[in-house]
Amino acid sequence: MILLDGKKAAQHIQDKLKGMVAKASQRKPCLAMILVGDHPPSQIYVRRKIRACAEVGILSMIRHLPQDTSVKELLSEITLLNLDAAVDGILVQLPLPPHMNPAQITEAIDPAKDVDGFHPINLGKMLIGDTDGFFPCTPLGIKYLLQEYKIETAGKHIVIFGRSNVVGKPMAALLLQNAKGANATVTIVHSHSKDVKSISRLADILIAAVGKPKYITSDMVKEGAVVVDVGINKIENGDGKGKIVGDVDFQNVFEKCSYITPVPGGVGPMTIAMLLRNTLQSFSKKEKLNSF
Repeated sequence: MILLDGKKAAQHIQDKLKGMVAKASQRKPCLAMILVGDHPPSQIYVRRKIRACAEVGILSMIRHLPQDTSVKELLSEITLLNLDAAVDGILVQLPLPPHMNPAQITEAIDPAKDVDGFHPINLGKMLIGDTDGFFPCTPLGIKYLLQEYKIETAGKHIVIFGRSNVVGKPMAALLLQNAKGANATVTIVHSHSKDVKSISRLADILIAAVGKPKYITSDMVKEGAVVVDVGINKIENGDGKGKIVGDVDFQNVFEKCSYITPVPGGVGPMTIAMLLRNTLQSFSKKEKLNSF
């Protein structure tokens, strides 16, 4: 069994991005992030993104708005960033407060600055195989991670657990393309799927993104499969601090795998690396430079 080390792969990508940013002479790429409220995990994620930006030389701009910010006020803030020529990427950190509709907010972002890859225009481009848009960061990060370890996807049966708009659906769309790192046969397992274990055991590559701790058990994984765990779940372990685990029962599954991602340290770092990559891609288009 080989660990798919997302930290190592992400660092390799970020080193490459750093070298490209260093060549920019007129100005530096800029990522604007909007955080609404004081959701603790979101604050942690934003700090990680700020730190990653600094490491590669991308400027970060933070707009921290109070929990009771109105939809109109948030949309006004997004409009200002859309119009700011010095801003290359815009990210609104999710989740948003209950009185806000994430789809409405996402659609307000200029598609040319939607480095999260969630705008309907970018999702549509991805579906038809148009590489001119931005791909969602977690699925793109998984694709790059598999490529980093030279794991073949062409002709392989990939089973994805979860059909969210953030991971499951875009992951399937990426892997189905007639392109490098794709050309797979894809099955999505969701809450209405039948005989889940039988489907799961067909997977050459299994991607778990269901948000349920240790959901994927050893009897759901065929010998020699590649397992990618997207889950981040906190469970109590008796010391009052809790423990972070994935959607895969790692201790029992890893013995059957050829490759498996750890949690944490697997998919998470790749997601941030792809956010930086998308930001540089936006910058490169505007400045007419070679992109990543």
